[in-house]
Amino acid sequence: MRIHNIRILLAVFAVSLSCLNAAGQGSGTGNTFGGTVKLDKIVHDFGDILVSDGPVSATFTATNIGDKPLVIYSVVSSCGCTDVEWTRQPLKPGEKGTIKATYKNDEGGYPFDKNLTVYFSEPKQPVVLRLRGESHKKKLSLQEMYPVRFGDLGFKEVDIKGGNLSQGQVKSGEVMVANLGAKPLSVKFDNVSEGLSLKLSQNPIPAGQTAKLSFVVTADRNHWGKNYYYATPVVGGRVSKAVVRPQAEPVKEPAGTEALVADPNPELGAGKSKIGIYTITKEDFTSYTKEQRDAAPVPVASESSFSFGKVKSGEKVKGSFVISNKGKSPFKVYKIDSESSKLSAGSFPDVAPGGKGTLEVTLQTTGLPKGECLIILTLTTNSPSRPIMNLFLTGWIE
Repeated sequence: MRIHNIRILLAVFAVSLSCLNAAGQGSGTGNTFGGTVKLDKIVHDFGDILVSDGPVSATFTATNIGDKPLVIYSVVSSCGCTDVEWTRQPLKPGEKGTIKATYKNDEGGYPFDKNLTVYFSEPKQPVVLRLRGESHKKKLSLQEMYPVRFGDLGFKEVDIKGGNLSQGQVKSGEVMVANLGAKPLSVKFDNVSEGLSLKLSQNPIPAGQTAKLSFVVTADRNHWGKNYYYATPVVGGRVSKAVVRPQAEPVKEPAGTEALVADPNPELGAGKSKIGIYTITKEDFTSYTKEQRDAAPVPVASESSFSFGKVKSGEKVKGSFVISNKGKSPFKVYKIDSESSKLSAGSFPDVAPGGKGTLEVTLQTTGLPKGECLIILTLTTNSPSRPIMNLFLTGWIE
């Protein structure tokens, strides 16, 4: 692994962060944004497809629910693997327009999750749509496609990405599950976390068939940053511990990913009885006026990454990040999330306009893999320009 791979990863995270900051998802609830546009969906899941199927398309329908014409200015794809067409003429109140996205499906067999950033005349904040699915080089059995099972109920994974969520909003999504047994399967969920609701598209699930598990997460101001919402599947009247079989197809990872240090969730996986859905919850600034934005805090880190150089395994590393407030009101950090329990961060004080604060971090290298190391810290803040800040700790462990 070479140092340029780390730089590639840092560049990818920088692009992802800029997309997150831009994509405020309007000021609505569910699929309604800014009181001006309603979308029939914000996620399209192609499910399991074959590379031999060729390009696959999805259409999102936007309805003008406002009182003046609505224009879809632009739709930007997160990669060149997706082509987009959209309705160009203004939509009168009550009229519908479409956004058609075609995923080329020529990148090989692995899971995909692509973003479409849609810019409307209203709301001013763009809306992010998602295309996802899993492309396979060959046809797989249900047991191969759903390697995690609770009794006869199969999941592709139990650590489920819920996406970004703003305060005052709800986040909906869905995953596919499968009945791996030979008879209909009744499923319910116990011990469901507050703020989470779940519903199956068909229940019981017919033998050898799949069903959509829809979820809704409701934000609240006691939860910021990365949060898990749990539920225990009760399958055929019984609670079972998860059994995980090896995946039939290896997942393709970006160059440098082997350097990332992130703890698996100890509540999930083989021998555990839960599924978990996580969201990244941030402040909702979509109703801010220009005056409010001009008066808001503007955090600027002197360096977004801290390199501790080469250290021997077992050494304790200390570092710091200095963050200045270039704005006109106090800067506050709601929560600091570390991807690894080996990296801890101290508290960060509120920073007055024109002032600066220091975030002290400590890395315990005992037990970390040798070689290059990259750990991510995520700060959830009260800044409209930087609601999420990512900081990076990098180095080499001998």
